[in-house]
Amino acid sequence: MAEHRTMQRGALLDAARSLLSEGGTEALTFPALAERTGLARSSVYEYFRSRAAVVEELCAVDFPVWAAEVEAAMERADTPGGKIEAYVRQQLSLVGDRRHRAVVAISAGELDSGAREKIRAAHGGLVAMVVEALDALGHEQPRLAAMLLQGVVDAAVRRIELGAAEEPDRITEAAVTMALRGVCG
Repeated sequence: MAEHRTMQRGALLDAARSLLSEGGTEALTFPALAERTGLARSSVYEYFRSRAAVVEELCAVDFPVWAAEVEAAMERADTPGGKIEAYVRQQLSLVGDRRHRAVVAISAGELDSGAREKIRAAHGGLVAMVVEALDALGHEQPRLAAMLLQGVVDAAVRRIELGAAEEPDRITEAAVTMALRGVCG
């Protein structure tokens, strides 16, 4: 029975990822989840009490995987600058991944304060990864610099997601240049 519930919960989360990546938070409804999984709508409520609960679970499941991929890319780099470059590049390489599209859709949506706080906490963990590299480069305020760096990454993500006039590779290169050399690069 527990295995069946775990599989059903996984199917609901997979359906939620698809709905979010296809249509944003408006598409994430319990009737749509039920339709995608073949469950009765009342059964969906047995797994999640609200859309916010689905969002919180997605963050709890997907964000650590995404963060681990960023961390692994950073660990492969030999220098502080290389770690920063890997931090930017890996996040932007994940833009096409539907786990990432779901997180972006979630972030853009109307969420309750609990779900929004979980997203902020997860992002904080991501930002913390790059603080050490910025400190090694001699930044006086590496935590502040890390948050601003994440702002550059977030802006590049939005640009790619919007299908901007520039190719994603050009956006990535511009973000890496901004991260490593600032506006004077």
